[in-house]
Amino acid sequence: MKSIKPLARAPLLHVSVQESLRSFIDDNELGPGSALPPEGFLAQQLGVSRNSVREAIKALESVGILETRRGIGVFVRAFSFAPLLDNLAYGLGGALREVEEVLEIRRVLEVGLIGKTIELIGEDDIAELKDVVEQMRLSAERNENFAEADQRFHNLLFRCQDNKMLTGLIDVFWLAFYKASDIVNLTSKDPMATWRDHYDIYAAVAARDTAAARSRLDQHYDGIARLLATRKLAEAAD
Repeated sequence: MKSIKPLARAPLLHVSVQESLRSFIDDNELGPGSALPPEGFLAQQLGVSRNSVREAIKALESVGILETRRGIGVFVRAFSFAPLLDNLAYGLGGALREVEEVLEIRRVLEVGLIGKTIELIGEDDIAELKDVVEQMRLSAERNENFAEADQRFHNLLFRCQDNKMLTGLIDVFWLAFYKASDIVNLTSKDPMATWRDHYDIYAAVAARDTAAARSRLDQHYDGIARLLATRKLAEAAD
């Protein structure tokens, strides 16, 4: 005879309240800026204390679903990647395996979509890319880190696609990668090589050479992946 399965643990009350609030928002099709009923009314409708409602609201604020405006009320918040970014970067910590996974997703995303950029990108964006690459060269010659210019470069590559979801994802993956550990230091040991990678990508885009742009983006990420692999071996040997 098989043993009896243990009872499933009941969810915490404020978690159940969160789910009820999510359902209320969905069922009523409340969009960004829509107000929720007062805490007291929600507590009465749910049959729970106001404190449980307050805890649930705070939890939903932390993931970017709600926002409290002091003295006014609680409102549905416009979608933002910021909470995802914060949680992802915090959760990664210094775990190189997870950082590798984030890098691989970013690599596939950018290499796969660079062709559309070359179809759409205008001369103004190409000129901005050139300016950013020049800033990176000057920083590299001074042996300075240029992480912000790096992020701007990758945003500019895809700005012409006018895809907010894509831009948000690139920011999430880029910032999570750089905030996860001391990878900035790792990838900046040869700033001139990093600059040349970006210059080659820019040159391919400016020439509207899709195959070269894909190849150079892929090689850029391959170099970072090798550095991460080297770091993993060094950590394993310690």
